[in-house]
Amino acid sequence: MEQTTIKSVSEIFTSALKAVSPYEAVKKHSKNILSFFETGKFNRLIVIGFGKAACPMTRAVEDNLMALIDNGVVLTKYGHCDSLCNLSKMTVYEAGHPIPDENGVRGTDEIIQLLKNADERTLVACLISGGGSALLVSPFDGISLNEKRDVTQLLLQKGADIFELNTVRKHISKVKGGRLAEIAYPAKVFSLILSDVIGDRLDVIASGPTSPEITTYNDALKVLEKYGLMDRCPHGILDVLCSGTNGLIPETPKEGNKIFERVENIIIGSNRTALAAAKKKAEELGFDAEIVSAEITGEAKEIGKWLAQKAIETKNTKKSNRSVCLISGGETTVTVTGSGLGGRNMELALSVAIEIDSIDGTTLLSAGTDGTDGPTDAAGAIVDGQTIAKAEAININPDDYLRNNDSYNFFKKIDNLFITGPTGTNVMDIQIVIIE
Repeated sequence: MEQTTIKSVSEIFTSALKAVSPYEAVKKHSKNILSFFETGKFNRLIVIGFGKAACPMTRAVEDNLMALIDNGVVLTKYGHCDSLCNLSKMTVYEAGHPIPDENGVRGTDEIIQLLKNADERTLVACLISGGGSALLVSPFDGISLNEKRDVTQLLLQKGADIFELNTVRKHISKVKGGRLAEIAYPAKVFSLILSDVIGDRLDVIASGPTSPEITTYNDALKVLEKYGLMDRCPHGILDVLCSGTNGLIPETPKEGNKIFERVENIIIGSNRTALAAAKKKAEELGFDAEIVSAEITGEAKEIGKWLAQKAIETKNTKKSNRSVCLISGGETTVTVTGSGLGGRNMELALSVAIEIDSIDGTTLLSAGTDGTDGPTDAAGAIVDGQTIAKAEAININPDDYLRNNDSYNFFKKIDNLFITGPTGTNVMDIQIVIIE
């Protein structure tokens, strides 16, 4: 693999991350928070942040509005709040993701208590980023944390997409699907949101805690039915969903509810922002650059095949002597049938590697913008036309690893993992293909 090509894809990826810096995005909106505070004649500012980017987002508020802040709570993933954040007015909780844990419950309980004590003269700066669905966790009465963990794990293993997963989550929670705004009412809620979902849907990002909910208890049951989980779903969850369907439990708050008159939701960064920056950087490096899709979804290994064919077609039909850079983004899924270790980006990359075997001059990087791919320490992987030959030279069969969902160990053995550590942001995944 050419070192100059590795350098290029890494630079393009880094430029994409810089464009969705949570700190800078929130910093730009600090004046809006101040304006809300002054024109609304509020006497108290509290800050709550949850998601993988919660710490840098909160740091930006502290750096610019320290004197106004009364107190606050930050809830983020383990390892995503380093010592540089140094938050002085916030209580910080690190918790489990994508499977929720007790720390998430404790942090969420503190957020709930903070909001219950807010009144109409309180302004709540609510900082939301991807990962919030798992981190902001408060199971509905009658549901245990273990039951919530179990259904989350079952849906992930079945390959449920983020829309389906969050439809279930929102109806077994005290805080999702607009219910956090319900708790905060009559306080004014000003939500700054870093999007990690296709289409930047407010009701889906972090399971829409401050936005109107459009799905119902019945929709949640349909998701379980679709994946054949009705017999495996914990009884406490089924009881709540059935009670909600039968009108025994109030639905999640919908459009038109008076609580949303006291809420402002603003998207401050997204995957599209990152892709545009990646394209600009690729052009600066001399590539003919194209964004082929900002809505990559579906089974990771199938998307890998599609992306590989797109690269091959481009290579065979391009008329210019200039190298080409194809850029895409979104969030794929993995239906787990094996017992290996991996993530959606590494599985996609392994699928691409198999398809472009022996095709020189084609390189792909697929990585999560948060620096994490699945339950691993890698953001993703880099492959080219020689990746499979490299593996076969040490008697590794790529098809076996793909079938076993063991992409991490495949790439670890051939030293093709892409490791960044936590990046401080989270706007889904990016794929960068260079065709020389």
